[in-house]
Amino acid sequence: MGGQAVGGVQAAPLDSAEIGRVCAVAGMLQREMRAWSQEYPGLFSAKPFDAALYSTLTLASAFSGPWSQAADLRMANRACLWCFALDWLMDYLATGPDEGRETTRRCMAVAEGAPPGAGDDLARFLAGIRAELAGLPAFVALDHVWREDLRHMLDAMTLELTWKIEGVVPDFPQYLDNADNLGFSFVFTTHWIATTPSASPSQAEIEAVRTASAAVQRVIRLLNDLGSQERDTSWGDLNALMLGRDREQVLALSAELAARARELLVPVRACRPDLADYLERQMDFCAGFYRLADYWGRL
Repeated sequence: MGGQAVGGVQAAPLDSAEIGRVCAVAGMLQREMRAWSQEYPGLFSAKPFDAALYSTLTLASAFSGPWSQAADLRMANRACLWCFALDWLMDYLATGPDEGRETTRRCMAVAEGAPPGAGDDLARFLAGIRAELAGLPAFVALDHVWREDLRHMLDAMTLELTWKIEGVVPDFPQYLDNADNLGFSFVFTTHWIATTPSASPSQAEIEAVRTASAAVQRVIRLLNDLGSQERDTSWGDLNALMLGRDREQVLALSAELAARARELLVPVRACRPDLADYLERQMDFCAGFYRLADYWGRL
């Protein structure tokens, strides 16, 4: 890919033909993603859901798994798009923590198999994702992980909404400990289920992958903040750069956390090298991407 890696490790560049193939996969994924957004216009009609958002999200997915076909990345992209809808509702439109808790209740009911309520596009979209996952071999073994990651994300978003409404400014460690509000681990677990052919991944594999995913999520939380400071300020969101750390300090900490994440990827690589490479490439893609841009369009 040729971008700068975070934590001192540089990925080997792809040749031009391979870049072309990966971009073709991203194009297929983008068309799918735009079709999904049109199924739920109530979720995706706001201006920040612009063409570049769909394009850059699918490029991130495709370049993080450049060996993949579009079908291999389908579920990760569905979950990612759903998380952006959730983030918009919870982070921008919600007026108080009661809305966050009600959204959590509805989503967790669907995640446990309940039908979505009439007119509830967010729950309906999530129910469609769950229905596809439920037909896959690894769902029984990893369903509890998927639901836990969903709950952690929803609770973290509600906590940040509570901070914002109540005028609470968390300290930096509190903010970083709430990294589940990013949603990365939930999307990754969706990808994990979709790409696991075995019905029974070992407990050691599950623990290793979850630990590494959480570590990568903390890195990407900080990298995201480096690229979204201007938007976060205008939208009234929290950002690591608002909590007493400057860019150089956040960059240094993200590199330190990335080095630790790479250590945690070693046992993952021993049992699932594809997942280890995907997680590592997600980190490195974000290190390059957030130097210049953010996924969201303008209001």
